[in-house]
Amino acid sequence: MTSFTPVRVKVWGEYACFTRPEMKVERVSYDVMTPSAARGVLEAIFWKPEFEWQISSIHVLNPLKRFSLVRNEINTLASKSAASSWEKDGRGGFFADQDRTQRHSLVLRDVAYLIEADVMPYQQEHGLFAKFRDQFRRRVAKGQCLRQPYLGCREFTAHFAEPDGTEQALPFSMELGRMLFDMRYVREGKKQGEATPVFFKAALEQGVLKVPTSLYEETRVPPPKREARRYLDDESAV
Repeated sequence: MTSFTPVRVKVWGEYACFTRPEMKVERVSYDVMTPSAARGVLEAIFWKPEFEWQISSIHVLNPLKRFSLVRNEINTLASKSAASSWEKDGRGGFFADQDRTQRHSLVLRDVAYLIEADVMPYQQEHGLFAKFRDQFRRRVAKGQCLRQPYLGCREFTAHFAEPDGTEQALPFSMELGRMLFDMRYVREGKKQGEATPVFFKAALEQGVLKVPTSLYEETRVPPPKREARRYLDDESAV
């Protein structure tokens, strides 16, 4: 983290699902937004390859509400190789009604968070910190984003705005258990680019989830080998 004041943005939505990776079939959301999901929201608003976002804390603004729903989904993941084989064999492509199944999800409802994060340029030039922070703040003020941010699942749209100063974290504490932080990528060798999940022991303290700074030292990738990372959602395999 830096000595600069972190940026702050309020995000909210009607539904959210930050899927626990140990749930393989039925989706069950974490009780709180994960750091990787928070980073993904910020990257959807503003991102450049010269820096990365480091989440310092997530403030829970609304009471915890769970909601159960059942959706029709398909079993097979879309892939370029599968589409090429359909075209080559002349089988006519993919028919969703032949691969459809119902899955139950336990999601969150009426969520709102205040995200605090630091801009971490790969070149430690003093002016870059202020430059990227100001660009992000201008985009938030205007409601601009590179793509529509979402809360875990793409259909769960996230809204965002500047904090107005009245936001207060809920005054309660609880242990959250083992939470997914992010992915650690192999930087060199034959397995370069492969990823393994990084977890940490999470807890809410007076409504605030604080992210240990030591975790970023394990997952930070230098700019020559860094690629834009998509944040983890229900479509990701861990």
